Amino acid sequence: MYAKVFLQAGKEQVVKRLHPWVFSGAIARTEGQPNDGDIVEVCDKKGNYLATGHFYKGSITIKIFSYEQVTVDEDFWYKKLKTAFEVRQLIQLGDNTTCYRLTHGEGDGFSGLILDYYQNVIVFQAHTIGMWREKEKIVNALKRVYENALVAIYDKSAETLPDEFSKSVTNTYLFSKGDISHILPHPVLENANKFLIDWETGQKTGFFLDQRDNRALLAKYAKDKKVLNAFCYSGGFSIYALKAGAALVHSVDVSKKAIELVNQNVAANFGEVDNHKAYAEDVMGFLKQNDQIYDLIVLDPPAYAKSIAKRHQAVQGYKRLNMEGIKRLAKGGILVTFSCSQVVDRELFYNTIVSAALEVGRQVRVLHHLNQGADHPVNLFHPEGHYLKGLVLYVE
Repeated sequence: MYAKVFLQAGKEQVVKRLHPWVFSGAIARTEGQPNDGDIVEVCDKKGNYLATGHFYKGSITIKIFSYEQVTVDEDFWYKKLKTAFEVRQLIQLGDNTTCYRLTHGEGDGFSGLILDYYQNVIVFQAHTIGMWREKEKIVNALKRVYENALVAIYDKSAETLPDEFSKSVTNTYLFSKGDISHILPHPVLENANKFLIDWETGQKTGFFLDQRDNRALLAKYAKDKKVLNAFCYSGGFSIYALKAGAALVHSVDVSKKAIELVNQNVAANFGEVDNHKAYAEDVMGFLKQNDQIYDLIVLDPPAYAKSIAKRHQAVQGYKRLNMEGIKRLAKGGILVTFSCSQVVDRELFYNTIVSAALEVGRQVRVLHHLNQGADHPVNLFHPEGHYLKGLVLYVE
């Protein structure tokens, strides 16, 4: 039924250890002529079945989504989506949270697919052409999982598909119940905090869901503090700090659109306030030129490196950024600092922050090691899925 890919002798061990990627150098031959996005079966050199995945003529040639020989139809996706949904129920996000990640790529056995849920709306974001071509079956399966409660499913894959396919793909609604033009920006709750989501024009799928638990942790430190939320995007950390009783919150992002979102979210939660100000400025410039001393600073920059070749440059960027952050902290202040660069692992990030603190010459204690939320699970056999790492530091 599907084309077959045969691995070189010994290369089957990686698949047997349940890593979901097959690299081009592991392949001995193919049977059939698979094209980009086609479903293929992976076999060892002798022809024994190992797994099923999507084919792509690149360094990572196959992204596996099943270790059982199956027919990839709507029922197949329904069963996988039902499992992902049940895991989110197990996490118990509570009635005060109406947004979460439903599938986190390889972490949920959906190599190449992100599905984010925003109060009866799903944002579909494919990173592989194979998953994008499964969208009709997945949409039908999603309707079954949510028992017709969904209002819309929006495809936002144009930014994430490989270049040769993204040019011919337009972001659009795959499903909608009647006229939905009025629902943007779309209100959701996260730990009882209100956020307005615009998946059509916002970054990623509209919100950074992976920081939910870290935002809640920050709230425990924010009361009566002067807080800087740098790279704030739509103001997630800012809203939590204000709700917790921060004396002052400054939100900084180079994007004017992001600053508009921050101000909308502040207004949605608190109306008019006099202890919050948002700045559409470059963060490094703001840190160097602003003489305000803060009690709590959040540094949550975008990925500084998306490839191994850029890693050294990224490390230097993280070091300079955190040096400036530490300089702006009062004695006894808290620094909450992150990296979402997958190629900068936890140890390298930690050592980079050590180097920054040494350069500034201040004593620092680690209070917490931070990760992505539980709705962004990491496949135990695919450590590459652990991308977000962070530290909460007490700075003397």
